[in-house]
Amino acid sequence: MQDICHLNGQILPLDQAQVPVLDRGFIFGDGIYEVVPVYQGVPFRAAQHHRRLARSLAEVRIDPPFDEAGFTALMRDLLDHPATPRIDRQMIYLQITRGVAPRNHVIPTGLRPTVFALVQAMPAPAQHDLSAGVSCISSDEFRWLKGHIKSTSLLGSVLARDLSHRVGATETILHRDGWLTEGSATNVWVVQGGVVLGVPKDAGVLEGIRYGLIEELCASQGIPFQLRPVAWSEVLAADELMISSASKEVLPVTTLDGAQVGIGQPGPVWQRLYAAYQTAIADTVAKHP
Repeated sequence: MQDICHLNGQILPLDQAQVPVLDRGFIFGDGIYEVVPVYQGVPFRAAQHHRRLARSLAEVRIDPPFDEAGFTALMRDLLDHPATPRIDRQMIYLQITRGVAPRNHVIPTGLRPTVFALVQAMPAPAQHDLSAGVSCISSDEFRWLKGHIKSTSLLGSVLARDLSHRVGATETILHRDGWLTEGSATNVWVVQGGVVLGVPKDAGVLEGIRYGLIEELCASQGIPFQLRPVAWSEVLAADELMISSASKEVLPVTTLDGAQVGIGQPGPVWQRLYAAYQTAIADTVAKHP
């Protein structure tokens, strides 16, 4: 089967998709994106992904090319296409740029946004990572201050992730002026005394879709949950540390900068949240007509 994609309303072979070099997404990284996990053909928390997509578009003043129904239809067109493999775990990558215009820093008006999407396989978290936890390193936060926008301008995050990749670690956890922000491509959760702590949903971090999900799972499990500024010293003294994203779901961090986190093994709070996460996935698939 040949890989396919959606480009500006058409589904075509991926190797035939072309975008003009003056597309502002190519020239300036002037665009936003979403990654939607798909389980057994069913997008997971699709409504929440669309709301974040709409927020990001509004923040950068790109006119939305579709509403939630159009968002759903685009995903279904790709997932139901005969060339799309029927596998249990996939993800939809969707990118919307401002469109094509002469190169100028001034934001032009009246452009037609470029819409691109494709379906990719989404590997499951490795069994070793679930049983033993993952290692992470830390770094000063050197990216821009509008982290709440899911922007295609990802060079800062690419460089941050490269720091951990080069030493064989799973993620780079970032901090600014003594306070936790997030990972290069994840949100970070600190467990202290049985309480799950996350940083506030402000302009400094991307509100991952798992923000709402982790809060819901904590409520279902009777686990206290709190969003507040988290000092870096609290990260270093955490009983448990977790990272979350669409593809990683929720992973336990058992080593940070070479030092053991908590007891050095996935902790009881993570175990309960991971089990509840899998139940949430199964429930979503079961409710799909």
